[in-house]
Amino acid sequence: MKRIEAIIASEKVSAVNEALKKAGVGGATILDAKGRGKGEKPRVAGGRGTSAHLAEFSVRANVITVVDDGDVDKVVKAILDSASTGSAGDGKIFISSVGEAVDIGSKKRSQSGMV
Repeated sequence: MKRIEAIIASEKVSAVNEALKKAGVGGATILDAKGRGKGEKPRVAGGRGTSAHLAEFSVRANVITVVDDGDVDKVVKAILDSASTGSAGDGKIFISSVGEAVDIGSKKRSQSGMV
């Protein structure tokens, strides 16, 4: 099993979620996040709107899912196709191995497929 974690622009969450559903992903966790990187920093109005400054962090979303090894390329492609604009700051995808998963409700363990 592989854990796929994608840091994406918040406005792309709906598109990525739909792409993951079409790719057959059964579930995902989506977290609100802040971060900094190569992308353009958002402008923030101050006080009564008379001044503006660059925010230190950009608003991002962290999309996490776990899939079988054979589905990794399909899931990564779905994320890329729905989140990429070709600009710096579009985000990153991290892929890591999952040794075991435990379903809390059924208490079943799995090492080679979803529980």
